[in-house]
Amino acid sequence: MDAMDAIKATYFQECDELLASLEEGLLALETGDADGDTINAVFRAVHSVKGGAGAFGFDQMVEFAHVFETSLDAMRSGQLDPDPDVLKLMLRASDVLADHVAAAKGEGAVDEARAHAMALELAALTEEPGQVSGEESDAGDTGEADDWGFAPLKVDLEDAPTPWRLVMRPTAEMYAKGHEALLFLRELGRLGPLTADIDTSALPDLELLNPEASYLTWNIELGADVPETAIRDVFDFVGDDCPIELRRAESDVGTCESDDLPVVEATASTLAALLEAAQGPAVEASATQADVKGGAALPKGEAKGSGVAASGATIRVDLERVDRLIDLVGELVINQAMLAQRVTESEAASSTVSLGLDELEQLTRQIQDSVMAIRAQPVKSVFQRMPRLVREIAATTGKQVRLIMEGEGTEVDKTVIERLSDPITHMLRNAIDHGLESPEEREEAGKQAEGTVRLAALHRSGRIIIEVSDDGKGINRPRVREIAVKKGLIGADAALSDDEIDNLIFLPGFSTASAVSNISGRGVGMDVVKRSIQSLGGRISISSQPGKGSVFTLSLPLTLAVLDGMVISASGQTLVAPLTAIIETLRPKPADVRPLGPNGAVLAVRDAHVPLIDIGVALGLRTHPIDPTTGVVLLVESEGLGRTALVADEIQGQRQVVIKSLEANYQRVVGIAAATILGDGRVALILDVEACVEKRRNERQAILARAS
Repeated sequence: MDAMDAIKATYFQECDELLASLEEGLLALETGDADGDTINAVFRAVHSVKGGAGAFGFDQMVEFAHVFETSLDAMRSGQLDPDPDVLKLMLRASDVLADHVAAAKGEGAVDEARAHAMALELAALTEEPGQVSGEESDAGDTGEADDWGFAPLKVDLEDAPTPWRLVMRPTAEMYAKGHEALLFLRELGRLGPLTADIDTSALPDLELLNPEASYLTWNIELGADVPETAIRDVFDFVGDDCPIELRRAESDVGTCESDDLPVVEATASTLAALLEAAQGPAVEASATQADVKGGAALPKGEAKGSGVAASGATIRVDLERVDRLIDLVGELVINQAMLAQRVTESEAASSTVSLGLDELEQLTRQIQDSVMAIRAQPVKSVFQRMPRLVREIAATTGKQVRLIMEGEGTEVDKTVIERLSDPITHMLRNAIDHGLESPEEREEAGKQAEGTVRLAALHRSGRIIIEVSDDGKGINRPRVREIAVKKGLIGADAALSDDEIDNLIFLPGFSTASAVSNISGRGVGMDVVKRSIQSLGGRISISSQPGKGSVFTLSLPLTLAVLDGMVISASGQTLVAPLTAIIETLRPKPADVRPLGPNGAVLAVRDAHVPLIDIGVALGLRTHPIDPTTGVVLLVESEGLGRTALVADEIQGQRQVVIKSLEANYQRVVGIAAATILGDGRVALILDVEACVEKRRNERQAILARAS
């Protein structure tokens, strides 16, 4: 990848963030939960996208963004009221802007008719139709465009108004973030004719030149009668990274003869050549940059390439590099465990060696925790897409819906976040389409016409919990049972509890919709949700009250890379049980074990009875369960099936293990979530506690059904 491709890649990354910020701000304005800062943030997002587009010659994007930006500028100046109709138009405009960005990436084409129609609608808000009809021309573009798409920056101030004089001093931080001085010259050129002169007096000799420093100063004269705020707005999104000095020129400048003026011509290609000569390596460094929306820049005193970043500074790193680092740390953990195992088995191990191994283990754990924190991201990136989805579904179904989101800052591994979007989307569709009543039905039931859907995230017992709830009519269990019987999913005489009836909606092909629509009715929603969650090592449960609503709860691991587990054995096989699922371990007394049915048993624990499941039998390692009093019991709890007592032969210890996908390297095995490598080099299987409990429960129900 050459320097320009690297800069473009960085620009497109910023565009994705800016478009997300744009939509988030517009949605906040639509709900009325916003202020002037939100309007400014929305304006800056479009302004930044437009500025970068101009630097790369994406003319169509620049033209559309300029019209969009003009309407937002009118809004922030108070000339345009952000009423619902205006905001709906701007949300649709953000989609068109996103199409322009995608087209610039080479990911499709822009619907020009749609884009032009949208530009006309935006222009109508500020009564500037000329800006979208092809009549607009950038002031100052008086010559042939060069290879960058910029015309020579030339001016004759004979009859010009009193100009502005501007001194621009870009810092190294500005270039490190992927910005270029050309971008600002382009924007200033839109305000009026200008001259630009580069002061290279600070350039050192070649052997003293620091490629990461900034040595150039720009002296600019802008011959436009514009307010000072219009000029400062050009530099708004870079802040202190590009300090400027701004003042009016002397009053006699406008009266000079044009032939006597020291006119300076500087084309973009000339400026680019100077930048390349003075700061070439900095272009490559721009691929790793401070976050454009909030990351701290390098301190001003660090421009000499000290390499020391200020506290809170951020960099952008390819995810592939982070994944590689996590893999290496995982191998480090495995090798540390192997080394500790061998030293423990060695009779010659000294106290000094043991102490050193303990310190190594602590350091390894700290390294692993730190590396995992790098990939942790807030679920906000998923949640912020949902308000618009809810609004569109509400409009399609004719229902009034209010979405409440909580816990957007809850952090989880990036690999988990990337796969959360589809399940949450399906659940929100289900909550609105099937859960909430129509406004008329709600009023007849004594409820408010507007229904409420709540989307929340929180940490609990080392896992992330996602809840989607509504205050609708709840699950119609007689209807669910009737459909399941009609589709042959259950027998007509099947005895099912309320929870078991609720879980029928997760069966493939099940749907309560009376007709197929573009929202639901094909029976490919909730079963997809369950499979997606299970593929992440998670589980889903339902709690529903007729007439009051339903709550869908997703329980997911915080990371798919490591887990704290308890190493156990069953039928000579070494297994790992996730520590987050274990409440306690115990050795039961004979009086605490009670037989249940022909082959079952329950364990009395604190005035309650929980089913006993032999792990070896559940996994097919043996045909008959062992006596629970001769083994050890793991009391576990699952989201949908409550507490269960798992019987193992013995406990070998507790340790942190690195997760290796079994499905990717072999095939899916019911009851097994993944595999790992132990300190002695053996492969151990990681239990899927939820699947083990559910499998054994289904087998017993099948036996009872045959017996009856």
